[in-house]
Amino acid sequence: MDKKVKSKIFVALDIGTTKVCTIIASTSESGVDILGVGSHPSYGLKKGCVINIEQTVKSIRCSLEEAKLMSGISGIDYATIGIAGNHIYSFNSSGVVATKNKEVTPEDVSRVLDAAKAVVIPSDREILHVLPQEFKVDNIGGIKDPVGMYGVRLESNVHVVTGQTTLIQNLIKCVEQAGIRTQDIILQPVASSRSVLSEEEKELGVVLVDIGGGTTDIAIWKEGSLVCSQIIPVGGSHFTNDLAVALKISHNEAERIKINHGSIIPEKIHDNHITVQSISGMKPREVECRYVSKILEARAQELLKVIKEVTISSSMFSEMNAGFVITGGGALIKDLIPFAEFNLEQPVRLGFPVTFGGMTNVMQDPKLSTVLGLLLESVDQDLGEDNFENKNINENESSEDIITRFSKSLRSVFREIF
Repeated sequence: MDKKVKSKIFVALDIGTTKVCTIIASTSESGVDILGVGSHPSYGLKKGCVINIEQTVKSIRCSLEEAKLMSGISGIDYATIGIAGNHIYSFNSSGVVATKNKEVTPEDVSRVLDAAKAVVIPSDREILHVLPQEFKVDNIGGIKDPVGMYGVRLESNVHVVTGQTTLIQNLIKCVEQAGIRTQDIILQPVASSRSVLSEEEKELGVVLVDIGGGTTDIAIWKEGSLVCSQIIPVGGSHFTNDLAVALKISHNEAERIKINHGSIIPEKIHDNHITVQSISGMKPREVECRYVSKILEARAQELLKVIKEVTISSSMFSEMNAGFVITGGGALIKDLIPFAEFNLEQPVRLGFPVTFGGMTNVMQDPKLSTVLGLLLESVDQDLGEDNFENKNINENESSEDIITRFSKSLRSVFREIF
């Protein structure tokens, strides 16, 4: 932050299956300050993919307007957005080049990364990320930054993330129709890892599990690098749907029961019965709490089984010294963490976003892990650039005026939003 004298505006946009969340923040010498937050129910997405452009655009626009209203900034042009969905496919690759001057230069690093991603992929897919895992200089491995080292042969191992081109373009189109351009697209589990995991956990070996509304995103880290990522098309809304179908009630009523009365472990249920509102035209009725819990337990067992299989197939299950970290809105289902610890046979903790400049405790919510990670990733990438021109603020709006207009505390506004 030492080089950052002029305030800059950053916007992060998490377009999920159940909600769209926007954060507007500024950077200065003092750090990162959150100026505005907006959250709105998401309509038009299914399992992370756009199925209705008009509804998705409306949800994005409403979330943006809330964030703009809080921050007092009207001229937002660019945003970093997250992407998930079962169209995402990731794999590991490697490349090798000869160094030009017997000393590794940034150009050599760029060439070896290009060589690593020069793989044949279907014509309907495009590369989203090429994430370096390690470099080797003359067969000496475990190098994170090879620039300046002497050698004649440079190798790289990378993690490549691809997505279906049409679905990516649909998401970008929705953002643009909402009145904002896409500055960058970041895989959601990468963003969540940035806000939730510590560097020590990434070094030791850890599995991040982000349970969203329509998908569960998995990111496996070892020795500080992403070694595996996968999107599972099962999320928190599937728990709700199971209750709605089994109890023959509306989706909203099922969500209420899941939040207020649901537990993954039937043995911990103390209440005998709860009253549920039946579908319109039918009388309320009594339902056994243990029956509700068994429905949630069955879905949790299925999800955790898939998570364990993904970890085992990556050959990293025995190397997860830091265990599992579960985050996202779906992680808040009662008793999920001890249930997961028993089924995964590994240490499990609930993942909260790390605090940073000006963020209050009320923002330490697993539901905000992805959008806060997108913000931090956006700031990190900008710090690596030489051009500090602010794209996200109109010329007639000074940063000083913006911060002055931010009169409400985050705590009071979050009570209104959430």
